[in-house]
Amino acid sequence: MVVAITARHFQLTDPIKDYVSKLIGEAEKYNLGIDSCQVVLTKDKRDFYNVELILHIPEKGTVVVQYTDKDFYSAVDRAKDKLEKLLRRYHDKITTYRGNREEIPLLIGEMEEEGGREIVEMPLDVEKPLSIEEAVEQFEKSGLYFFVFRDKEGEKRVLYRRRDGKLGLY
Repeated sequence: MVVAITARHFQLTDPIKDYVSKLIGEAEKYNLGIDSCQVVLTKDKRDFYNVELILHIPEKGTVVVQYTDKDFYSAVDRAKDKLEKLLRRYHDKITTYRGNREEIPLLIGEMEEEGGREIVEMPLDVEKPLSIEEAVEQFEKSGLYFFVFRDKEGEKRVLYRRRDGKLGLY
């Protein structure tokens, strides 16, 4: 990662450079492949320090974090905290999304190997609109636990057997 530190309206010393580069180096622990980081340190007329961190992440784009405080080190620390929060959220978003997407087929495969429930796909035939009486008749013949159909108004309906033996309709 390339780090460029710029100071405006005050002298940039070696201890300040080391402090800032050490804090920016901690951002690499999120493994986001940060290409470059630009740090702009500014002191205004009222002796407030403004810290602006500009990072370029290949998949996300440019991330900008800014903080202003009376104390220089406090401003740098707060800006670093905001940056870490942002990077942690982005890292968690990437790993959670990618992780869940890859784990779902593995869990189903593991269930089948352990003798757990087996998921069987069934075709859903809801093209022809039916009256409720016709749907009840087909439901009784099919022996299924529930029956999905379109009624005469074109609404999707579900017919199911309740625990008390009666039929329910959604």
